[in-house]
Amino acid sequence: MFTQYRLYRLLVATGVMILVVVIGLAISSIQVRANQYQQAANPTDLVAQGQQIFRFDTFGDEAFWGDQLRLHQAIEGSNFTGGVGPGLSPANALSLGLKVDVEALPQSLQTALQAGQVDLNDPANTLALIKLNSVVGVTGFFNTDGSLKSVGIQCALCHSTVDNSFAAGIGRRLDGWANRDLDIGAIINLAPNLDPFATVLGVPVDTVKTVLTSWGPGKFDAELILDGQNHPTLIPPAFGLAGVNMHTWTGFGSIPYWNAFVAVLEMHGQGNFFDPRLNDAARFPVATANRFFDVRSPGPDLVTPKLAALHAYQLSLVAPDPPAGSFNPSAAAAGQIIFNGKGTCASCHQPPLFTEPGWNMHSPAEIGIDAIQANRSPEMAYRTAPLKGLWTHTKGGFYHDGRFATLLDVVNHYDTTFTLGLTSTEKANLVEYLMSLGGSSTGLPSIPVFLPIITR
Repeated sequence: MFTQYRLYRLLVATGVMILVVVIGLAISSIQVRANQYQQAANPTDLVAQGQQIFRFDTFGDEAFWGDQLRLHQAIEGSNFTGGVGPGLSPANALSLGLKVDVEALPQSLQTALQAGQVDLNDPANTLALIKLNSVVGVTGFFNTDGSLKSVGIQCALCHSTVDNSFAAGIGRRLDGWANRDLDIGAIINLAPNLDPFATVLGVPVDTVKTVLTSWGPGKFDAELILDGQNHPTLIPPAFGLAGVNMHTWTGFGSIPYWNAFVAVLEMHGQGNFFDPRLNDAARFPVATANRFFDVRSPGPDLVTPKLAALHAYQLSLVAPDPPAGSFNPSAAAAGQIIFNGKGTCASCHQPPLFTEPGWNMHSPAEIGIDAIQANRSPEMAYRTAPLKGLWTHTKGGFYHDGRFATLLDVVNHYDTTFTLGLTSTEKANLVEYLMSLGGSSTGLPSIPVFLPIITR
């Protein structure tokens, strides 16, 4: 016979059990949701996805480079069905700055290349390399007979190179490095149909060809399709950008902004892009006439869903450290003191970012140069370029247009502009320090140094 006390104990025990079950189910539910979130936002997965996008995603731009410009026809040549002209041989492709990923080549082909058994003057071998996904930044779409149906490009075309470990232009990928050998204008000029460019710019095809020819290796004019002017700039690196605000030489926007801009307007991918600042007929007549300030893809948006992963991968690209023996350590140590002190470099190139934290933009007058390129951008200013990895992109000169052939020329410019009074030894040491900067560099002085702040 249940007593009142025994009934009470039973009810308490039952309640505790129910409470334990409820808590357990709640914890389990929370854990499941947490695991789902972790899987969805796993930074490692996001970076891996971004690498694939950076290296291999065309964003559907083959509809432009292949279907409209018919660039693939010039690559394969008249020996293939539908091809035109002599074709692009591997030797010619390398001379135009295109790179080959050796890790995509089967060992048998590597052996044949080393033995000189591959005809590098035969365009058919270029097609074979493209089919192996070994031509950095280029994807081919093939017919069943082996001819090219179309061709597309990726981010890696301009912002990757190789380490030349196998041969000149052939080696392991170096993502984020500026390809200063790439002659973009000459490559586009191979296309049989340049009418799409002529129509957008409102000029004859011959004018388009003249403009493209004027660029030369390592240069590209991203603003040409905005204002119709021709002032090509050097391809910048895409590494060492973590923590950096504005991107590109003239600070159009952040990294994701520029990725969207390039993917849609420059690569001609299938996606959406919006920037009302470009709806200015006086400053950006071409962009305004063609509504480049508000692009809406007629089909699926192949760009926007990929921007987060692409951004994550680019942020993971650390500036490479210079090779041992490439600079004088003792001179660099002395140059660091100049950088943080008398040279006033750290006033703008603030360690460890080596650009300003925040609004890293300056007027042309503040840095003592003309406003030609700055005025082509919405902000009408120049960005303080991050300095890590300078040693990787000395080819083509320095500043946005390569106007200074050497780093010493840059130092001399600032010495004169700001009346710094640097000695020749101090200048030389400062150059050594600049050449020493890599991903592991903090740039922090080993002893307290007064950082004079100047308005530039």
